[in-house]
Amino acid sequence: MATSGPEVSREQVLAYRAAAQQLHRPGRAAADLAVLDLGVQDTPYGSAQLALAARGAPTADDDRLELVWSMRGAPHLHRRAELPGLAAAIWPLDDADATRRLPGQIREGARLGLAAFRVAADAFAAVVTGPMAKGDVSRAVSDRVPAELTYDCEPCRARHISGALFQQAGLAGGVRLAVSGRAATLAPLPGWSGPPERAAGTDALALAYLRLLGPATPADVAGFLGTSAGALRGVWPDGLAEVRVAGRRAWLPADRLDALRDARPAPGVRLLPPGDPFLQGRDRDLLVPERAHQKQLWRILGNPGALLLDGEVAGVWRAKAAGRGALEVTVIPFEGYPLPARARREVDAEAAVVAATRGAADVRVRVEPT
Repeated sequence: MATSGPEVSREQVLAYRAAAQQLHRPGRAAADLAVLDLGVQDTPYGSAQLALAARGAPTADDDRLELVWSMRGAPHLHRRAELPGLAAAIWPLDDADATRRLPGQIREGARLGLAAFRVAADAFAAVVTGPMAKGDVSRAVSDRVPAELTYDCEPCRARHISGALFQQAGLAGGVRLAVSGRAATLAPLPGWSGPPERAAGTDALALAYLRLLGPATPADVAGFLGTSAGALRGVWPDGLAEVRVAGRRAWLPADRLDALRDARPAPGVRLLPPGDPFLQGRDRDLLVPERAHQKQLWRILGNPGALLLDGEVAGVWRAKAAGRGALEVTVIPFEGYPLPARARREVDAEAAVVAATRGAADVRVRVEPT
């Protein structure tokens, strides 16, 4: 890590991230967008398509993309060609790291460390030889792993593999996701060569985070990857520049320092879905300083989308079916962020992007008063 660097403002950081994540819409195909370097979270299902549309790629129907469980076991859209490298990059770094990634639900099983991940991945490879319902896979995988990796499920009157292990081991086991409504189907990735022998490329994944969501700290990166700052220390990338943001030390790739210094907020409106890459930074106090606004954006269940106005998260939005192929989009600006007239017109245009991505023929927009 370099010596103490220059102070940069919060506004510069947000402007840099918006530019790095191509929210200016560069007119590229979905798989060519920079955010795919980290993957785009798809929670709830359909969010990844909306995130790509917010960057000018109207659909995620690029045949170079695949939906898999990746960061923290959450579903993400990734470039198919990069999946073998990704599986190694998100593989636990050692036994202690593997244990930390598993919840107390299987405390004894978690002590198996890397062996727990490997036996689960091997079970996936043996079970998922064709399209299967997620529940069927869970039962079959549970039957193939040691009992200490399962727990008693009272509603089902059965023992299930830990959900955290199930989803974190899926990609290593060569499994992809297909979702239709609320039904999830798992299927094998063609030509999968098996789980990684060891973690590799985690430093490149950390570098991608710093490029897209920097400046950031090791703890920020670790939180995104689902590991700990201590575990990440041994694979922390080289070639970084240190800066200070609100007095806090943070890092980004040295070749991006000029872009950070020169960053200016891009005017305009974007309707970002829940889980959008712009919202994935672990420094939420920087992104949304007001606690009341944080509570509106990040909820225990059912997060709304974010209204981005001139580079600032200025409110939230939700969409619901309105009958006969129509969609109703409700925008709720944060208190203190009234929408100017030109922004109101842009909200209408962005709502049309959301509707088109969701396959709605018509859209109605309602903006609640601040």
